[in-house]
Order: sequence, then C-alpha cells, then structure tokens
Amino acid sequence: MISQHDQDLATLILEHSTQLKKGENVMVQLIGLNGIDLLRALVQQIRDKEGHPFVQIEDAETQRILIENGNEEFWKNQAKVDQLPLMEQMDVFIGIRASENIYENSQADKAANKAYSEHFLHLVHFEERVNNTKWCIMRYPSPAFAMNAKLPTSEFTKFYYDACLVDYAKLKKAMEPLEARLRKTDVIHLKGDGTDITFSVKGQNWVPCFGSHNIPDGELFTSPVRDSVNGHITYAPSVYQGKPFEFVKLVVENGVVVDFDSSNNEALKDILDTDEGARRFGEFSFGTNPVIEKPMYDILFDEKIYGSNHLTLGKDYEIAPNGNSSNIHWDLVCIGADVYLDGELIRKGREFVVDDLKGLNPGKLLN
Repeated sequence: MISQHDQDLATLILEHSTQLKKGENVMVQLIGLNGIDLLRALVQQIRDKEGHPFVQIEDAETQRILIENGNEEFWKNQAKVDQLPLMEQMDVFIGIRASENIYENSQADKAANKAYSEHFLHLVHFEERVNNTKWCIMRYPSPAFAMNAKLPTSEFTKFYYDACLVDYAKLKKAMEPLEARLRKTDVIHLKGDGTDITFSVKGQNWVPCFGSHNIPDGELFTSPVRDSVNGHITYAPSVYQGKPFEFVKLVVENGVVVDFDSSNNEALKDILDTDEGARRFGEFSFGTNPVIEKPMYDILFDEKIYGSNHLTLGKDYEIAPNGNSSNIHWDLVCIGADVYLDGELIRKGREFVVDDLKGLNPGKLLN
C-alpha cells in the first residue's frame, strides 16, 4: 500500500518540479530499494499523465563494486553504450537516492573516483542531464538516514515530509526581496566563527529554487566572480564521495584554495587535486528551508538549512556560470555566519535583520 505522503510527493515532483507533459520521456532512477513505494507512485502517475517512464533500479552495493573496480576505459564504455544515448532521449530525469549507507563508496580510491567522475558522471549528468532535461533529485527516508539526523525513525520521517512538502509558493514570494537585493550587490562578506571571507557577485545571475530541481528545496544561488574570493571559511560536517568530514576549513587567495584543514586531510587533498577547477568555487547560495535546522550528512538537506550558505568547490552551473570547470561539485555548508551585502548587515547569525527580508525567517514562513 503506497502511503499518501508518497503519493503527495510524487504529485509535487511531476506537477510542480518537472511539470510533466503528455508524451514526455521520463527516466526514474532509484538507487537502493528503500524508495520502491515512491518509485511505484511516480510510475503510476506518469502513466496517468500519458508520459513514458524508463525505470532504472540500482543496488547500492553493486554500484560500489563498479566504482571501486571501474577505470577510464570501463566508464567511457558505460557512458557511450548505455547511459549517454539513453539520457539524450529523456525530457525529464527523476533521481531517488534511497541507499541506506551513505559511506558505501568510502573505500574507492582517488583513481577510481576520478575515472567515474570524469568519464561517466561529468558526461552523463553534469553535461547532458543537468543542461538538457527537466530534472529533480531527492533522498528517501530510512532508519539509517534518521540515525545521521540523530532522530527516532518516526520523528525523522515526519520531519522529512514536512521539509519536502513546504509551502513553496510562500517561500518563492519571500525570496523575491533577497533576490532583488542580490542582483544589485557587488561584494558579499561572510563573517562568523572560523569564517571571514569576501567575494564579488557583480553582474552574476541569481537563481531562486523552490522545488524545481531538488526536493526538499529552498535556496537562492549564483556563482562568485571566480578570482574574487579571499579569506577563510569553516564548514559544517559533510560527506563527499562516500568519505566523511567532521569539519573542513579552507584558506583562499584570489579564488584559489591555498591551504586547508579537515578531519580527513588525505581525502580532502585528493579531492582538491582532482583538477585545476577543484580548488576554485563554482557556486554560492543562501539556504532558506524553514524546517531544516541542522546538518545530517546529506547535502540535499544540509545545503537548504535556514541561516546557512554554501560556497561550493568545483564546477559552476550553466544557468549561473563563472567559467569554472571541474569534475567535482562539492556543496560545503557554512551555518550561521553574519552576511553583509556591500557593507550592510542583512543577516545576523541565522536571522535576517532588515525588514524586507524578515519574511525568510522560519517564524514567518511556518506561520
């Protein structure tokens, strides 16, 4: 029996996020069997809307074997023979990440990760899927996911659906004054515990996100002028390429990471050495989801934490470019820094303090 929550989530994805139209090809990818009910709800509703679902169900442990044992030749062949030709025919991509172990790929070495990222992930997803489909990606709740959030499973499940099914129309309206300010801004300054960093966003595009590409959603992003980033920044816990980081600290000069510290410096160095663009930044964003309060080692949630920002290492997005090219895109999150726009304090810690932006504070959005 498919729950009403999953039916509602499927409806949100198809009608709001991807705006599915009759006759469109839809790839529905499920990684891990935990999200099978959401997959079933999506397939039924896609057919009800006369769309054409193409279903991919991937076992996370099998995928781990492929990543650990894949090389450049293997991933080039995977992209060429199977995934890239198929993705090129898709109008919509829906990705459900339902693996119950976020550390499944933690033992893959630098060479294996680079081969997978450069010769498969970059071509199939960063280039084709991101730029040429209507796409939406989400996680799915599980006891393991609840454990990372340090919540009982039942409480976490309620939190999950509350965060995913926020009032996106209200959130969109509340974002508009911030977007208007940012489009006129030159220099952004983040200042907080372990963070004092500035960069320019002059002339950059800003993209408000309210459920179109991620569920849950709630962010407003751009990319910094590439060589303008200077200072130091401290990030919250994160997981990247299956490897956990309890903290990450970066020192940046003229847009390039010149020094770093973390709970796993060997892994961090490997990531930063992926390519030239991995030490530069491809995105900056405000997190605004009023339900998400703290990190849980899952970037699709953590990057939406209210009162947060993420300054992302690696590749930019074509919709808000700054010319940075890389095979990585790591959304590292800084929580609770004061934010100044051209010298004016607009957010103190996690609360917006100017009148036209107070509508983004959780007390306003959830009432």
